[in-house]
Amino acid sequence: MRFLPGMLMLVLMMAAPARATTDVMPFRNEAQEQQFRQLTEQLRCPKCQNNSIADSNAMIATDMRRKVYDLMQEGKSRQEIIDYMVARYGNFVTYDPPLTPLTVLLWVLPLAAIVAGGWIIVARTRRRVRLRREPLPADPPVSGARAGWGVYVPGAVIALAVSAGGYALTGSYPQVRAWQQATAQAPGLLDRALDPAAQPLNEEEMARLALGLRTRLQRDPGNAEGWMMLGRAGMALGDAGTATGAYANAYRLDPENRGAALGYAEALTRSSDPEDNRRGGELLRRLVSRDHTDIRVLSLYAFSAFEQGRSGEAVAAWEMMLKLLPAGDARRAVIERSIRQALAQEK
Repeated sequence: MRFLPGMLMLVLMMAAPARATTDVMPFRNEAQEQQFRQLTEQLRCPKCQNNSIADSNAMIATDMRRKVYDLMQEGKSRQEIIDYMVARYGNFVTYDPPLTPLTVLLWVLPLAAIVAGGWIIVARTRRRVRLRREPLPADPPVSGARAGWGVYVPGAVIALAVSAGGYALTGSYPQVRAWQQATAQAPGLLDRALDPAAQPLNEEEMARLALGLRTRLQRDPGNAEGWMMLGRAGMALGDAGTATGAYANAYRLDPENRGAALGYAEALTRSSDPEDNRRGGELLRRLVSRDHTDIRVLSLYAFSAFEQGRSGEAVAAWEMMLKLLPAGDARRAVIERSIRQALAQEK
């Protein structure tokens, strides 16, 4: 993980602010997009008031939508995706939770609380009526007032206990709490990531930084710099969906930003979708035509062309890199070996 600080520093130097946009999720076909919509409408946002993750703008819902998309790209079935969400967020993430002892208890407890509270109120009322009929000294007014309030105390206590227990058992407080902590820790984690002398971030800390960045971007979606940082964090975590979506937003906000274009192209070339690879190759070709002296652009372009079977273009890009690199550069040996491999494939 020691390369992560440098990667994020590079992102910070290649950004600029612009207008808002939304997540980009390219689907293979219309049927897959329809399946995604149905799934997100069937899953409940743990943080919201009975909203599906399709209708919610909460960050936890955004992350859940992204996870559904990633699982679909991995070839997971509808039931496998639902099972994953239930295992992570609990049965009540669905609108039709299974009948288990826990769900039965949650249905019975509120009813029992109402019955118990009603019984207590009726019993106390009868007792007060009976006491009034007996020849007892008149109670002070204050005592009567206190007794009146006391009638409701047991029912209120039971109702609060049932509500607290139900939320603890079925709510998503741990997930919401983790999201809040990630948001609070994001500035410190970012400072650490950008400080070469600091302890490098581990994978868990990088994931919290990414979550914190997403929360910031919900408040400031027009921040191209923020989207680029999130894209770089996604690349470091191996999260292709997050990286591609974040860089797509940055590139759409500022198409002339070379850093955003290069990051988006890199994310597309690393995708498992051939259509993404094709689009990434086209974007890299445009970048090379604008500046054929950028080593990183040439390297990515050569890799993309080679992976798509365009060995001639890959060799041309690598040969251009050899002309630009100094004689003693260690990368020359790797490039020369790649050229030999590409030429051998052409034969």
